[in-house]
Amino acid sequence: MSRIGNRKLQIPTGVEVNLNNNVLTTKGAKGSLDLTIDPLVEVAIKDGFIETLQKDKSARSNVVVGTMNSLIKNNLDGVSTGYKADLEIVGVGYRFNVQGNKIVINAGYSNPVEVIVPDGLTVTLTSNTEISINGIDKQKVNQFAAEVRDIRRPEPYKGKGIRYKGEHIRHKEGKKAAK
Repeated sequence: MSRIGNRKLQIPTGVEVNLNNNVLTTKGAKGSLDLTIDPLVEVAIKDGFIETLQKDKSARSNVVVGTMNSLIKNNLDGVSTGYKADLEIVGVGYRFNVQGNKIVINAGYSNPVEVIVPDGLTVTLTSNTEISINGIDKQKVNQFAAEVRDIRRPEPYKGKGIRYKGEHIRHKEGKKAAK
């Protein structure tokens, strides 16, 4: 059986978990999330712990039980503490601007790029060159951060572009390396 699937998840204080018709609902201080449980997985909620079990011994069941365990853990963490992705933009004249529910990005194109923030996420402007994306759904937060990063990926010669905060960009030497 999957080692991740064997993990017992402790329900954090202030989080309420309900299982109804294969839909696991987690409610916490930050909000509420629903997760549809795969039919090959059985979820048991006992004494402040959540346990995922296989219904049969197939290979697919072994894989899915670990995935469901991880998704449940993501929901528990999301409704209790939330998720955050920090992005920074590097380059002369490159900057972020947050206007309501959209981000205006000047990233070296002839016109600014406008991106609408999905429901359930909040974007805060730390400085002109840094933004923070916050939300309770890990998948939504990281997907939106990846979409913003794809507007101008960091290039390997000068390192200009949008990157995750703390991300290391490998630099290439350029034309003089050929000699």
